[in-house]
Amino acid sequence: MRIAQVLEPFNLHWLEIDRYDPEALLQIKQSTNTKICTGENLYYMHDYIPYFERHAADVFMIDVPWNGFGPSKKIGDLAEVYQLNVAPHNYYSHMSSLMSASLCAVLSNVRIMEIDIDDVPWKDELTTAVPEIKDGYMTIPSGPGWGADINEEVARAHPWNASQVGYSKTVPPPKSF
Repeated sequence: MRIAQVLEPFNLHWLEIDRYDPEALLQIKQSTNTKICTGENLYYMHDYIPYFERHAADVFMIDVPWNGFGPSKKIGDLAEVYQLNVAPHNYYSHMSSLMSASLCAVLSNVRIMEIDIDDVPWKDELTTAVPEIKDGYMTIPSGPGWGADINEEVARAHPWNASQVGYSKTVPPPKSF
């Protein structure tokens, strides 16, 4: 809460806080004028509901590659029912940017689309097309699928090695109903 309050004079677009307790997040949100964003670590629509019901944040990130496009669309639609904004969590690759832009095209409650500009030097070679971004706006892909394909030769030349980056993102198993 103190960090969010200290940041108030800087008028941030938002402060990202990933808490697995919607009540704790709501307490932070209510303690500050700094906008709060969360959700990039939530994987299923039902995980978002307690946050949506409490209006525990101002903006909710949806991780399109991890949730999948269909479930991401459902999460965005559900957020709209609660009159909440969403933003695709997008720090991966051009393919993720193309997927996220497609999601933005079918939701009316998108606040902004995150994009990662710092990446590996061969990022543009990994896909058969790169996103077209002009004056801060990305053109929605119009080609088949996501508008590009993976360049498999480049992917094979740069295999994933989690031990080199010290990071591994795992998806929790689905809850049974």
